[in-house]
Amino acid sequence: MQPYAEMSTEELQALRKKLSAEYKGYQAKDLRLDMSRGKPSVEQLDLSMGMMDVLSSGDDLTCEDGTDCRNYGVLTGIKEAKELIGDMMEVAPDNIIIYGNSSLNVMFDTVSRSMTHGVMGCTPWCRLDKVKFLCPVPGYDRHFAITEYFGIEMVNVPMLPTGPDMDMVEELVSGDESIKGIWCVPKYSNPTGNSYSDETVRRMARLKPAAPDFRIYWDNAYGIHHLYDHDQDHLIEILAECKRAGNPDMVYKFSSTSKISFPGSGIAAIAASRNNLEDIEKQLKYQTIGHDKVNQLRHVRYFKNIHGMVEHMRLHADVMRPKFEAVIRILDQELGGLGIGSWTEPKGGYFISFDSMDGCAKAIVARCKKAGLVMTGAGATYPYGKDPHDSNIRIAPSYPPLGDLELAMELFALCVKIVSVDKLLADRKSEN
Repeated sequence: MQPYAEMSTEELQALRKKLSAEYKGYQAKDLRLDMSRGKPSVEQLDLSMGMMDVLSSGDDLTCEDGTDCRNYGVLTGIKEAKELIGDMMEVAPDNIIIYGNSSLNVMFDTVSRSMTHGVMGCTPWCRLDKVKFLCPVPGYDRHFAITEYFGIEMVNVPMLPTGPDMDMVEELVSGDESIKGIWCVPKYSNPTGNSYSDETVRRMARLKPAAPDFRIYWDNAYGIHHLYDHDQDHLIEILAECKRAGNPDMVYKFSSTSKISFPGSGIAAIAASRNNLEDIEKQLKYQTIGHDKVNQLRHVRYFKNIHGMVEHMRLHADVMRPKFEAVIRILDQELGGLGIGSWTEPKGGYFISFDSMDGCAKAIVARCKKAGLVMTGAGATYPYGKDPHDSNIRIAPSYPPLGDLELAMELFALCVKIVSVDKLLADRKSEN
């Protein structure tokens, strides 16, 4: 296909008329399509319904060590759950605290505790003149929302195919004591789907921050969310790498079963050094007497071990894989070679990142909405909702049925074409 930029003004105007007629056809269909969040589909939720049957009123709800899961106690989680989640997170059970249902909640608590009480004896952040966080972009909007809520200044760091721009990260953290953390989604990142390279992980573990209370917020949300059995991304384990580099306390690692079992009813965890965990436990004992041990036991009885969890995720992959492949196929067919957009092709996770021509993302999302397709808001993948290029759009293929998804992507591609033609025509008009 001929790149749009090489077409004459007359050709673009004729194309615009044709595309407009197609768009009116979509509007006449009165569509109601939603790709705004990376929610599991009904088909995926159904995969975990057997979890409802593993515990009943006649079952023994006692752990191997005699803990009665119906009662108070066990602040940091039952042993069996630590072993299961430890295998999922690739860390020893002794380095884990099991929380409630949400890893986002754990991250919020971790930032909040640092604000009010400091990190391992350091000055509480709320007493400092300025606190900053590094934010790889495009990135996860809910991460950015946490730091924005606490008034923490967010500093953009470009996200490369290999992970954050480590030259920039190293320079910033070594020279600025007010930088206290960096948000990371290291595997199948939100929204690009890229995974950090071995070199990136090693350089991250070997950072020399000016702030003694600097922490890497390592949100490994998609650690076992592969699309393919054999073509998978692999990640160096960050806690072990930090220990090897002489920085054992520099990382908090977060994960949950939210997109493995039931979102909102899973179990979440933090993994960290013993020093960090002891610091966290001091606060945790005032916050709760213990999280939901019945739910922890339910997960253990259902999955049994990491092998059961991996087999379960193969069923998820069978649902997700055709959707990701459909998105890539339609983008290739409709937009390939036109020079008006680029996109990632992840091997796992929940998202595909699309980059339009500069200045077009908001208009594309708005035009989709007018025709009945709700996308994630343009700018959401940047701190404060401000994409400096107005070009990044997060595509979330998981929730719609496959037929709806294909229809949504055809409409999306049409909107990209229309907005891109308008942009090119406007640019030419301003030049004359």
